[in-house]
Amino acid sequence: MMTSRITRRSALKRMAATGIAAPFAYRAYAHVAPSETLNHASFGANGQALSDIHALTGSKNLKLVAVADVDLSRTADVRKQYPDAKIYQDWRELLDKEKHLDSVNVSTPDHMHASITMRAMKQGLHVYTQKPLTQTIYEARQLTLVAREKKIVSQMGTQIHSHEVHKTVVATIQAGAIGKVKEVHSWSGKKWGDKNPRPNRKDDVPDDLNWDFWLGVAADRPFIKGYYHPSEWRKRLDFGTGTFGDMGCHILDPVFTSLALTAPKSVRSEGGEPNADCWGLDSQVLYTYPGTKYTADTVTLTWYDGDKRPPAEVKDQIGKLGLSDQGSIYIGTEGVLYSRYIEAPLLLPADKFKAYKLPKQEGADHYLQFVEACRGNGKTTTPFDYSGNLTESVLLGCLATRFPQKSLEWNAEKLAVTNVKEANEFVRRKYRKGWEVEGL
Repeated sequence: MMTSRITRRSALKRMAATGIAAPFAYRAYAHVAPSETLNHASFGANGQALSDIHALTGSKNLKLVAVADVDLSRTADVRKQYPDAKIYQDWRELLDKEKHLDSVNVSTPDHMHASITMRAMKQGLHVYTQKPLTQTIYEARQLTLVAREKKIVSQMGTQIHSHEVHKTVVATIQAGAIGKVKEVHSWSGKKWGDKNPRPNRKDDVPDDLNWDFWLGVAADRPFIKGYYHPSEWRKRLDFGTGTFGDMGCHILDPVFTSLALTAPKSVRSEGGEPNADCWGLDSQVLYTYPGTKYTADTVTLTWYDGDKRPPAEVKDQIGKLGLSDQGSIYIGTEGVLYSRYIEAPLLLPADKFKAYKLPKQEGADHYLQFVEACRGNGKTTTPFDYSGNLTESVLLGCLATRFPQKSLEWNAEKLAVTNVKEANEFVRRKYRKGWEVEGL
């Protein structure tokens, strides 16, 4: 049994160990001619980007031909492992010069996802973009529309979507095991926020880092060592999306899929508001969604992060099992499903479901699925038509934390909060002059 505390990289290793990942699956396509190999570029060279590169190039049908990273000191591993790949510091230059690309992955800080993805799609390239798909709701909508219009193969990097245990959650809910779902409670123990003000200092920019390129669409500001780059940017309002943006697209993915959720009618934050520069801690956000065939007439979804957790009456639904560090509880008319993150779901009360057999589901390799879809074999399961909607909802929750104790009424068609006008300032961001991208 997997533990509830697990990282994306360890999840991929476990997926590989169970036969879901590259070595097992790729052999089925070993007959494909070299001429059918995808020429691929990565935006990002280290951290999650390097993990994505390894997973994608695990297919013999994809070749890494170029990489762009604003910090050349972080390209050493790529240079060593992929010596034929060209290295760029400016992502725009890569797209200008590499004329024979087929596909890209966008594995940068959140604030640059939309610009790079949009530009790549405008050039007809297939895109694998890390979650959250974008940093603003407007960007997510625009990427969805352009991917659909240009018939781009797209995939958001929520690889857990393809894991067998999350597919089991979906199948169990949709089979009606717990009846119509009335409410869902989801949480993450991560703490991508900061209550402290921005340090009042300016540090020297390292020689290998182009700070202007790193800022990209964001407003200019001084470099502060260790405050943004390479790993603390998720906490900062202009660059990341906090704990909710980081983990919401993972943990809420099976919720959205199993319940076939559309756009929420309203959202309300009970706390965890940001300061002038950083996302807050200990968020609690309540959504109200219109019903679907898998839910009651109206269904509520509550998100908690940091030290926040569901209330006692919800915890009582799972008895002595205790809450995992990350997960969801689905409360239905006929029972409860407890989904610990990347673990097999549990149906409660145990006595009622002791003879129930969970629907057997097979996992898939999320990355291989993208590669093969680009080659015309099958389809992706988190295309922007799906993941754009999920991202919009998650980012609406992030937006709501700026307006605690206010119920925001949401008009998805117009991308507008209808009752708190000042909230609409955060639906779309203003790009820094010189960093505008057509379509955004």
